[in-house]
Amino acid sequence: MKLLLSIVITALLAFVAGVYMPWWSLAVVSFLVAVLVHQTPARAFVGGFVGLFLLWGALAWWIDSKNQSLLSKKIASILPLGGDPVLLILVTALIAGLVAGMAALSGSFLRKV
Repeated sequence: MKLLLSIVITALLAFVAGVYMPWWSLAVVSFLVAVLVHQTPARAFVGGFVGLFLLWGALAWWIDSKNQSLLSKKIASILPLGGDPVLLILVTALIAGLVAGMAALSGSFLRKV
């Protein structure tokens, strides 16, 4: 239950923070949620990773659908993704998930100290 709670809180707070702060605020939010919601380090990592993977994946997909994939096709053709916009969205979500997961892992380790 705490895992689901941390996923939802991390996603909601990261969305709100992303409106007013730079992109890296997702790491700060994930760190703070991991400090406040006591979990094992593995569950903290999963909570941060899944929360931001889903949030950034959904936001990237929504933005991509609003412009008929024009920009994402061009960016995906520059990167070694074969011009696939869906793969670009997955890479974007993966990067956000890893940043948030590592921040949550750090927060969980800090709580142990």
